[in-house]
Amino acid sequence: MFSDKTYKQRRDGLKKLMGGGVLFFPGNNEAPMNYPANYYKFRQDSNFLYYFGLDSAGLNAVIDADNNEEIIFGDDRSIDEVVWMGPQESLSERALRTGISKTLPSNDLTNYLTKTISSGKKIHFTAPYRSDIKIQFEEWFKIPTGKIISESSEKLIRSIISQRSVKSDEEVKEIEDALNISYEMNTLAMRYSKPGVIEREVYGAIEGIALGMGRGISFPVIFSVRGETLHNHKHENIMREGDLALLDSGAESNLHYASDITRTFPVGGKFTSPQRDIYNVVLQSQLEAIKMIKPGVLFRDIHLHSAKVIADGLKEIGLMKGDTAEAVAQGAHALFFPHGLGHMLGLDVHDMEGLGENYIGYSDTIKRSQQFGLAYLRFAKEMQPGHVITIEPGVYFIPKLIEQWRSEIKHADFINYDKLEGYLNFGGIRIEDDIIVTDTGSRVLGKPIPKIVEEVEAVCAS
Repeated sequence: MFSDKTYKQRRDGLKKLMGGGVLFFPGNNEAPMNYPANYYKFRQDSNFLYYFGLDSAGLNAVIDADNNEEIIFGDDRSIDEVVWMGPQESLSERALRTGISKTLPSNDLTNYLTKTISSGKKIHFTAPYRSDIKIQFEEWFKIPTGKIISESSEKLIRSIISQRSVKSDEEVKEIEDALNISYEMNTLAMRYSKPGVIEREVYGAIEGIALGMGRGISFPVIFSVRGETLHNHKHENIMREGDLALLDSGAESNLHYASDITRTFPVGGKFTSPQRDIYNVVLQSQLEAIKMIKPGVLFRDIHLHSAKVIADGLKEIGLMKGDTAEAVAQGAHALFFPHGLGHMLGLDVHDMEGLGENYIGYSDTIKRSQQFGLAYLRFAKEMQPGHVITIEPGVYFIPKLIEQWRSEIKHADFINYDKLEGYLNFGGIRIEDDIIVTDTGSRVLGKPIPKIVEEVEAVCAS
């Protein structure tokens, strides 16, 4: 945990932003896998972690901003639980470490919420994302599951986002601790990915590193020689000479802060000439995007510039043609680069996405595009000092998408469809790093993970 001072400052800041009302924060419960006593690995709710720090199941908390009172509801372990899970500090002892002196049993929560509602006080909450918490909301607030989102507090959502978006030095340290794990995960994968190896062998090894060095992975590992599938969680291919392996993975620090890194590398240890050409287009796009990051710049503008660099590079190779600025304006580049350039990073790998992506990445003046590709941009707003964001351009050759666009003669003024025939089994390339916005520019976080062609080939051969 951080110091009690950190959690007090966060809660005090939230009370100031809200100005009043009762703020309710449900923690997560244990989630059974296949029978009641066999649980998935526990992961606490990120908002609960941010304001209360306690990393255990069955807790809920309130902040009464009107009366400046903070309460954590929960129970100490029974003797039966001690037998199976061991002793644990009392809840009151643990709560003091987060700066809270008042705790009450879980059974008191429903009565507390009912009395608060009856008194006419406004209870602010964010919409739960877990089914068991949604069911509990029906008991606590008498709100049907389908109406929970509309009843959630936009003011609380926006207040949380304004705080969690700007990372403190101690938060950045946690992210860099997770990135130290990512360095080991990625360099091991480069060394281990040889012809004849099954993808799951590499997947298992790198997840083992994350478990051994931290809290485990920050999201299910994407690792495949079929990198054209953006979120490919299958790991059954036998890797062969000439394949490109794409690894998109992240770890959690001991306080659950995330890293998120993507590297693409040659299974045989050497990029082919076409692979090297496409790889360097993606790398150039990423490097130019990173250079553009500074306070006040719209992230959407950086995304569009990154797309223009990719279109220019593919035009040089002969896969695109015509006016590349117009090609990007019309969305022709999205055949090859169909996703957004990046997203915020912190306690969640897609930070705060559970609060609503449009709240995080868009505003009253910056609206989400409906254009294919650009619509997937998760963050478009102005960047501020303390924002931590990923930069992850890519180029992919998706046979079904190519087939559909070609049959529709879509963007034929900008795409050389005949030339694409030789790339249908190419796969995909993505390169991703985690960046903090500074007062004057930006800094790439963590120990540099090889991404220049010669560096990648050297690690693959080691």
